Amino acid sequence: MALKYTESRRLTWARQLQALAQTGLTFASDPYDIERYQAARALAVEMLAAIGEADAHAVTALFDGETGYATPKVDVRGVVIRDERILLVKEITDGKWALPGGWADVNASPSENVEREIFEESGYRARVTKLAAVYDRLKHPHEPPHPFHIYKMFFICELLGGDARPSVETSEVGFFEATDLPELSRGRVLEAQISRMFEHHRNPALATDFD
Repeated sequence: MALKYTESRRLTWARQLQALAQTGLTFASDPYDIERYQAARALAVEMLAAIGEADAHAVTALFDGETGYATPKVDVRGVVIRDERILLVKEITDGKWALPGGWADVNASPSENVEREIFEESGYRARVTKLAAVYDRLKHPHEPPHPFHIYKMFFICELLGGDARPSVETSEVGFFEATDLPELSRGRVLEAQISRMFEHHRNPALATDFD
């Protein structure tokens, strides 16, 4: 699926500057270089705060835990389809609907992460059968923009059992037809991506999408 999207160049520049500063601070030993990278990081934070109309202290706190070589974050999403209806959960944070999922945890494989997310957010147990897509969030019209660079992994899953049960992160659980989707949490998933997941469900031989 080819979705063309270009985010704000200012956000791209600010994110790149932050990544360069973070990586530089990881390897720099000269005190003057360290000072320069710290200044670059402070500038990136100021830029990100201005772009997102956020408090600079909050943005600083967001990046304080980011050390080491800067790499994209990984978001996993589980696709469970039953009787031509797709499983969605209503997110408490914005009151909109998304595929179950979230950040991948350390020491768990991609499939383990998404199977856990499905159970925790919906109450259903599922088994991964296929990696359907690896999307670069920057290349798709997700809203709002995000300060981190994110790879989104979508997995087709087989429903094993369980019952609908909301969680601390979700307030409702439901199955929806492709033509009758609720309002989506567009930072997490898009209508076109869900449509593509139905195609993967109907034709398991489709190759994995990427970018």
